Amino acid sequence: MDRPIEKKKWPLKRKLLFGSIGVILITLIIMSVVQTSKRRVKVEKAQLLIGDVVSGKFREFIPIDGTVLPMNTTYIDAMQGGIVEKIYVEDGAMLMFGDTILKLQNPQMELSYMDQETRMYDAINNLQNSRVNFDQSRFLRQKEIVQITYQLDQATRDYDRKVRLHNEKVISDKEYEDATREYNLTRKQLSISLELKKLDSLAAIEGKKQIETSITRIKSNLELLRRNLANMYVKAPSDGVLSSFEAEIGETKNAGERLGQIDVPGGFKIRANIDERYVAKVYKGQPAEFDYNGKTFSLSVRKIYTDVTNGTFQVDLIFDSITPIDVKRGQTLQLRLLFSSATDALMINRGGFFQQTGGNWIFVLNEDQTRAVKRIIRIGRQNTMQYEVLEGLKVNEKVVISSYESFSNSDELILE
Repeated sequence: MDRPIEKKKWPLKRKLLFGSIGVILITLIIMSVVQTSKRRVKVEKAQLLIGDVVSGKFREFIPIDGTVLPMNTTYIDAMQGGIVEKIYVEDGAMLMFGDTILKLQNPQMELSYMDQETRMYDAINNLQNSRVNFDQSRFLRQKEIVQITYQLDQATRDYDRKVRLHNEKVISDKEYEDATREYNLTRKQLSISLELKKLDSLAAIEGKKQIETSITRIKSNLELLRRNLANMYVKAPSDGVLSSFEAEIGETKNAGERLGQIDVPGGFKIRANIDERYVAKVYKGQPAEFDYNGKTFSLSVRKIYTDVTNGTFQVDLIFDSITPIDVKRGQTLQLRLLFSSATDALMINRGGFFQQTGGNWIFVLNEDQTRAVKRIIRIGRQNTMQYEVLEGLKVNEKVVISSYESFSNSDELILE
């Protein structure tokens, strides 16, 4: 008769032992998979540019090119168009206010001036004759009043005499009535003449006022014509050095055309072009600096020209205190336009790595510099030489700052 055999169970210790071994094997397999999944690439160390993470003073700035210009400039434009007839000075001459620079010739304008001048003088003569006519009318009216007054005096005496004689029955009624009519008529004529004199006086006052205004206006226009004709002689608008002056005998210059400029003595300024991306960050008084002959000179923004041309706008900068003694007009200088004051920060040098990583990560070397591992970082401000590091790096660590173009998809570099 068969007897059932009981299946032996594993002791608890054996279960724990084999379970531990299984966990270890699985962990080793996972680590092996992770290690083999890392993308490694071998790179010659000599081909890399390695930089240090340093602590120091960081200042944000951009480089700009500026041109040295006189502090004050007066431009010379042709007020009237014409042909260059004579040149009195050359470019670079030191001029005083009012010195003649050149003479233009414009026969058509001169003929027009003579014609207008003649017509204006005729108009002035006519107006003056009208003024004389007012005076003559006044004297004629006065003469008329004097004559009528004399007649009234005679008529009054004759009337008084006739009244007395008529009362004495010496003269007839007809003689009395004739004397009365003559007396009354003369009185009315005098009254009318006096009223006309008042009206004539008022009209004369207003007429003379209009005549004087018209004569003054015509004389002003005549003076303007003379000034326009005098503008054919181009003169220095201020003291200074004549520059950018180009003219040849017989050359035609149009009205409003720039003929040159006067550089007024008294210091220099620098005019610089700045990329339009920074238009919102530039302000009056903003500091700048540049190195020249071993010294650093400070400047500040004086004027901002907000018109954007070809992707740039212009600013004028002035020296804060000392001006280099040997700078010349037209000289080009490279400036640093400062956006912040110096502050403590971690920094790394600029390099080609930024083009592939955007500053989001970088390869960091181990202590023996045999490997470089990808690490997430955060870049802050930057200038032409350095990046400010906000997170991810420590002082004295070494990083690869050259281009990552050939291994940007790798996680680790093996340095040979």
